[in-house]
Amino acid sequence: MKRFLMTLALSALAAFAADVSGNWKATAEGPNGAMERTFSFKVDGDKLTGETVSSMMGKSVIENGKVQGDEISFTINIKFQDNEMKMNYKGKLTGDTMKLTAERAGGEAGQAIEWTAKRGS
Repeated sequence: MKRFLMTLALSALAAFAADVSGNWKATAEGPNGAMERTFSFKVDGDKLTGETVSSMMGKSVIENGKVQGDEISFTINIKFQDNEMKMNYKGKLTGDTMKLTAERAGGEAGQAIEWTAKRGS
């Protein structure tokens, strides 16, 4: 009976996961001006996959993606000036808008990029 209740509870949590599936267009203010990035998300239960494209950084695959309620997290690998680096993203969905924070793995604190993404753009 405990196993059944636990399964039921986990299923209920998955049902309340944010629906971030689809295409999103994000903008952020960087050190050299405005930046744009698109995201194409796919959700299966609490697993988040997909890809992201930036005119400056090119295409990256979304890895280690998770959806928990209205919050998401994932990582991407980018190449910048011949250096490969991992970026960690965390975000929160509110309606058709998502706020994302990106930080370089192992980077200095305070160097986060704040993105605002709109669905279907």
